[in-house]
Amino acid sequence: MAQPESDPASSPDGAQDAAPARLAPAGYLDAATGLPLRPEGRAALLEALDQGWADPTRRYHDARRARLLLDAARESVAAVLGARADEVSFAPSGTAAVHLAVAGLARGRERSGRRVLASAVEHSSVLNAARALPQARHDAALETVAVDRLGRVDVEELRARLDPGDVALVAVQSANHEVGTRQPVAAVAEATEWHGVPLLVDAAQSVGRDVLPDAWSVLTASAHKWGGAAGVGVLAVRTGVRWRSPSPDGAHPPDVVPGFVDLPSIIASAVALEAAEAERRTESVRLAALVDRIRARVPEIVPDVEVVGDPVDRLPHLVTFSCLYVEGEALLADLDRAGFAVSSGSSCVADALTPSHVLAAMGVLTHGNLRVSLPPGAAASDVERFLDVLPGIVARVRADLGADGL
Repeated sequence: MAQPESDPASSPDGAQDAAPARLAPAGYLDAATGLPLRPEGRAALLEALDQGWADPTRRYHDARRARLLLDAARESVAAVLGARADEVSFAPSGTAAVHLAVAGLARGRERSGRRVLASAVEHSSVLNAARALPQARHDAALETVAVDRLGRVDVEELRARLDPGDVALVAVQSANHEVGTRQPVAAVAEATEWHGVPLLVDAAQSVGRDVLPDAWSVLTASAHKWGGAAGVGVLAVRTGVRWRSPSPDGAHPPDVVPGFVDLPSIIASAVALEAAEAERRTESVRLAALVDRIRARVPEIVPDVEVVGDPVDRLPHLVTFSCLYVEGEALLADLDRAGFAVSSGSSCVADALTPSHVLAAMGVLTHGNLRVSLPPGAAASDVERFLDVLPGIVARVRADLGADGL
């Protein structure tokens, strides 16, 4: 997938390939964190504020209309996920959906298993939910499964961990949120099915942006990642999976979250997902070319850089690289001043720089890390401007740290 030096988003005659309208401002290169609400979703939200205000659990006219709208949103999302409508539920966030998924599977499997197996590069919401299980179930235990240097889970090790039995659930994401590497979900699902263990797939970075796996027991997603409304998570539980609500109210799919749902936001998110899915195939090809440009050029223009993650089998819109002799937080601040919003694999917690658990598990450089994730409609000019300013910013940060010339 090497790219020529010419603009990768242009055709041979110099005409630029068609791209959808910008979804985010120029310089916003942090789509993996979240996106603005798509215009289609915004229009649906405004209409739903008038049409979908009633409680869909009631029996009167306005409530029945709200229920029809909720069911239509559920059917729309289910079609994208490859699920049945009655398998799809909505939660207050992607994190809440993950917590419900882990806790519900653990409760449903109380008599079958106590161990939770998860790839070492799962999102922190998955790992933290699994670690919290001993608070309710004193015999629960989280075990992480190693990944290779590209961030791909070791399927053979996973199979070996499954052999002793007593496994409540396995959690393997569709693709990694920090480095973009797609996980071998089909191979993992084959192993879990053989042992009769449910598979939880966190697909937050894939829904609306990439091809989705079809082999899963429970799948979670977050609407604002595809340009839906903030505060809407998706929890899909396959029929027949032993999932038991952790809520005191004992709710069951498709209404696993007790209380009043934010129906307008759910409708807006479903409409936004339809729009994202309609452009996904063509836009993925275009953004993948821009990401290839970044992957190829950064090591050429910045000394002592490691581009991480699988170079081919990856999310089309995301690339991560680490710069030696640099702190990621300093890079973020200088890039922000230059007009670019990106993320770092390290986070500052209580004045202590904590390395990314994903990068540490991969065995790659953990500091000086930048994640660039392109929103739909991102232009080649955004990428070129980023590549123009990056070398100077890295050099300046290294000089400030007294690391220039090392």
